[in-house]
Amino acid sequence: MRQSKLFIPTLKEVPNDAVVASHVLMLRAGYVRSLGAGIYSFLPLGYKVVKKITEIIREEMDAIGGQEFHLPALNPREIWEETNRVEAFGDTMFHLKNRDYILAPTHEEIITYHARKVVNSYKDMPQIWFQIQTKFRNEPRPRSGVIRGRQFLMKDSYSMDVSEEGLHLSYKAHEEAYKKIFNRCGLKFFVVGASSGAMGGSGSEEFMVKSEAGEDTVAYCEDCGYAANVEVATSNASRKLRDEVSKEVYEIHTPDVKSIDELCEFLKIDESECAKSRVYIASGNPVLILMMGNDEVNETKLQKVLGDEVRPAHPEELKEITGADAGSIGPIGFKGKIYADYRIMNANNMYSGANKNDYHIGGIDFMRDVPSAEYADFRIVRSGEECPKCGAALGVFPAIELGHIFKLGTRYSEAMGAMFTDENSTEKPIIMGSYGIGVERVMACAIEQEHDENGIVWSKSLAPFDIHLLGLNMKKDNVAIASERLYKMLTDAGYSVLYDDRIDAGAGFKFKDADLLGMPLQVVVGEKGLKEGKVELKLRKTGKRVDTQIDYILESVKSLLDELPV
Repeated sequence: MRQSKLFIPTLKEVPNDAVVASHVLMLRAGYVRSLGAGIYSFLPLGYKVVKKITEIIREEMDAIGGQEFHLPALNPREIWEETNRVEAFGDTMFHLKNRDYILAPTHEEIITYHARKVVNSYKDMPQIWFQIQTKFRNEPRPRSGVIRGRQFLMKDSYSMDVSEEGLHLSYKAHEEAYKKIFNRCGLKFFVVGASSGAMGGSGSEEFMVKSEAGEDTVAYCEDCGYAANVEVATSNASRKLRDEVSKEVYEIHTPDVKSIDELCEFLKIDESECAKSRVYIASGNPVLILMMGNDEVNETKLQKVLGDEVRPAHPEELKEITGADAGSIGPIGFKGKIYADYRIMNANNMYSGANKNDYHIGGIDFMRDVPSAEYADFRIVRSGEECPKCGAALGVFPAIELGHIFKLGTRYSEAMGAMFTDENSTEKPIIMGSYGIGVERVMACAIEQEHDENGIVWSKSLAPFDIHLLGLNMKKDNVAIASERLYKMLTDAGYSVLYDDRIDAGAGFKFKDADLLGMPLQVVVGEKGLKEGKVELKLRKTGKRVDTQIDYILESVKSLLDELPV
């Protein structure tokens, strides 16, 4: 493709809201343009990358027996009401003006709708149906470019099986396919255990890449590979050991002491001696959660214990429920269910609020004074804590979710009546799985992982073109003739070539554009080299440069490209 004919509107400056590397570079290099908050147009170069990603996905989905659908993005609202997910999605679901239709944020309901009409016997399964389709979510704060948008392209697939064993095989097939997809895209990724969230089901894993642009937080052990989203991550954080002698409960006047740090400073104690109190409303009833020191409540873990209808108590509710404001609340005298984190299980000589403003209580023995307390893992893990598998130090860092796989089980088939008859003529619900990949996120993550101060560094598998051919000073006949010859040689050999044939662009300008656009190999044609019948080859990733005779250009190009992994 001749660059003089290709639409590449590069930018020197980008909008102030573009702060993450992938967003900045996709705008600067003319791969995308913003149409509105969280809405992006993919320009020719950007769409070439998207098509390469989708073809890789299709090939690997075909390899596990996937059958491609194209389901409508416009869905009747009534189908979604069968699973109550209109209410569950709330304001993040786009509704049309007449409210009879919605724009699909995902397609579990529509797949189940079709399955219940045609998948009626155990002989009809297993099935894997997939699509690559536009999805819509009314993100309240779209940001980071295409990483979190209101309209996005997603590969979603769905498995249907007659048994949990069959679901496990479908799940593992997708897991392996995802690993191949992301490896082929040149991404450094890891797999983490995750919460199923609003999707439901019995099992869930996320495919993540480490990135400061990430909105998820993960715990990862480099020694053994343990990885989990902090929503479900655990650690071997030390527990509070019981003292040999339990003190009697006593009240302490603690004026203006609200936080754990202030209490520790006031009483000259360690935070491990403190039981921090948080009040939640679960199904309309107050519940007290006790945590050690500055440990924070993991609300995903909390919901697993208490159920879905859980929220923090409002400040104005606390006084009515406990008799005190936040910072002075504790378990002694609390009228309601009490839970505590495992770290303080059966601990004694603990300090907590007195349910009276400006007062705390010391000498609390959970076995003696809070015998009804129930214990569970409620905490968010911290960086540096011991890995639960090997004991090495955990890292906790932001990451971007590339893909997510779920064992849905029968949640959707039961709600929507998608039943089959087994070999004993017994009617049963179809057992389902759901598996998603954010196509545009793959592109963004590739840029997040491979870029430098000059621009994008594409892998061979995702680059819009294999080679960027730069004709320096195209007004010179020898440069123009040699460049045209090389363009034909390289394209005839099967390479995709972006040919910078611009006559009025200077050498420095062309070099800057080439580095910004990020093709894997640059072939530079200049007067100085042509005097010896040579051109220069440069690998964008490593900066390696090689001078080669034009007659041997194909051998040199192949040799250099073979040095790149994907």
